[in-house]
Amino acid sequence: MQPWIRSPRYDGVFILMPPFIALLIVALLPDRYRTTTDMPVVSWFLLVVLIDVAHVYSTLFRTYFDRARFRRQRWLFVGVPVICYLIGVGLHSLGAGVFWRALAYLAVFHFVRQQYGFLRLYARTESGRFAWLDAITIYAATLYPLLIWHLTPDRNFNWFTDGDFWQIDWPLGRAVATLLYVGLLGLYLAKELVTGFRYGTVNLPRNLLVLGTALSWYVGIVYLNGDLAFTLLNVVSHGIPYLALIWLTNPPRFRRRSALAQRVWLRLVLFLGVVIGLAYLEEGFWDGLVWREHGAVFGSFQALPTVQSDWLLALLVPLLALPQATHYVLDGFIWRRDTGTAT
Repeated sequence: MQPWIRSPRYDGVFILMPPFIALLIVALLPDRYRTTTDMPVVSWFLLVVLIDVAHVYSTLFRTYFDRARFRRQRWLFVGVPVICYLIGVGLHSLGAGVFWRALAYLAVFHFVRQQYGFLRLYARTESGRFAWLDAITIYAATLYPLLIWHLTPDRNFNWFTDGDFWQIDWPLGRAVATLLYVGLLGLYLAKELVTGFRYGTVNLPRNLLVLGTALSWYVGIVYLNGDLAFTLLNVVSHGIPYLALIWLTNPPRFRRRSALAQRVWLRLVLFLGVVIGLAYLEEGFWDGLVWREHGAVFGSFQALPTVQSDWLLALLVPLLALPQATHYVLDGFIWRRDTGTAT
């Protein structure tokens, strides 16, 4: 028996296959989208608004919309956004670059930990003899590409804004990191082969998770150098599995027990409507008040005044980024008691 979270079909389609599907789409992209900063508006809207920002708001269903959990962890759910906002204002007061750099590294921590969290879920039935190697491998699958990114300037993509990562050009560091990474992958593969032959079985979902993580992070960050390719691989591999896990554990529920209220399609429409609606609203305020980059998408928000005052931006930007910051921090707590893992 394989340790699926729900079922082979559900896990395969929504949790394990997204990075492979994203890799296939990237392979079909025109060459210019693999190595440039070009990002079509439609692609940006689909990836950033409908998946990346939307997955942030899906956390609401496991926190503020879950009345029982909110009562148990009220101080956590109230205190985290307050603390995040105050820290954000303080960081932005030191400079916009300081704020975005801190938020970028917090986001990276969240993305890396999600892969480890899924690994823990898929390894929950194993003895734990090689748990240390599995953990090191999944961390390396994400941290190695990030390290290469830090040691390779002039990338055509960023996490949030230009210069939000520290970067130096260090060829020797890249070579040593690559050698160690390849050696680790070889050790992991050898372990899987030996245990597979000995026990006659392999943990399919865990291995698919490791393979999908390693391929999507390496191709998006190291092998290719394009904003669209990076965003597609990064967002799809992270956002869709997260949305799927939220839907599986905390789908919308209606107070009324009518047959219509219990229809899966109606609950799914409510779930997606809430997260996409809030994502569009947030990005609209970002575009109208700060960025002014996608007027064709957020036309009604262009009537808002562009904020240019440094002290107003120090108050506004952390407020607009608060859903993200809160999501990153709370996500380290909300999975532990129920699943034994923090994503």
